[in-house]
Amino acid sequence: MFMVRCILGTCAKTLASLPVWKQQIKLQNRMSTSPRPVAAVCQVTATPDKEANFSACKQLVEEAQARGASMVFLPEAFDYIGSSREETLSLSESLTGDTISKYTQLARKLEVWLSLGGFHERGHDWESDRRIYNSHVIINDKGDIVSVYRKSHLFDVELPDKGVSLKESAFTIPGPSLVSPVQTPIGKVGLGICYDLRFPELSLALRRHGAEILTYPSAFTEATGAAHWEVLLRARAIENQCFVLAAAQVGRHTEKRRSYGHALAVDPWGEVLADGGGEKPGVVLVEIDPEKVGSTRRNMPVQRHRRDTGFYHSLEKT
Repeated sequence: MFMVRCILGTCAKTLASLPVWKQQIKLQNRMSTSPRPVAAVCQVTATPDKEANFSACKQLVEEAQARGASMVFLPEAFDYIGSSREETLSLSESLTGDTISKYTQLARKLEVWLSLGGFHERGHDWESDRRIYNSHVIINDKGDIVSVYRKSHLFDVELPDKGVSLKESAFTIPGPSLVSPVQTPIGKVGLGICYDLRFPELSLALRRHGAEILTYPSAFTEATGAAHWEVLLRARAIENQCFVLAAAQVGRHTEKRRSYGHALAVDPWGEVLADGGGEKPGVVLVEIDPEKVGSTRRNMPVQRHRRDTGFYHSLEKT
């Protein structure tokens, strides 16, 4: 397990040539005394064992909080990844079940905010249709659930040449709407989940409603991650002039499923501040400088230059 602290302005790529243990020492020894808030972006290897998954995530949250993080981000499917549709459904819970209860207690005990990036939530008609939501749950430092976003774009993809075949809609209900960005100790956070990353309309809507940080907790496949993960996250950061924080699943979950990893933090200019790598679970810590958002937007006022909505639909009238 790795534990790296990246100080804002230190690009992860600058450190790439150092051995891993030297990177850790170099970064950990540069502890900031500034009042900038710290975010922790985690990557985990979830399995069908819910107790083991909670234990692993709890350890990451505790380590992050001990190093000064005020908000900790866990990836999509932090609770578990099932080996089949049947197992995935049987392990699901409601928001009032044991899993979320454990995390609300953890947040309260540690006085830390949590982003739980993709909880298998039983749908409102569970008893009749056995379908679930993929839900991004935000818990504050008092242990209260302050926001729930249900994933709106479902991953139904067949890539036979890449060995990828997933149909999320077979058992998942698409979320009914976006939710307003959440005011947190690190700034105003806009919520997405994994495949939502490919739809810039979502991030633009969150930006228009005040988001300073976009978050995409994910479980990208190895094939799609290697091709698209970093470039998409950097694109969302650049076009919205926001920080982007993306917790990730990594490694082998079941016999048939592996994830790409590389939990990422990106600044509003598109610079990668931290990369968790593609090998093992761990956490990266980054300072969030709100002035970086402000100065980037002042110097290149993209939002002010954007035309009205009708302009972008003008081709439909021709």
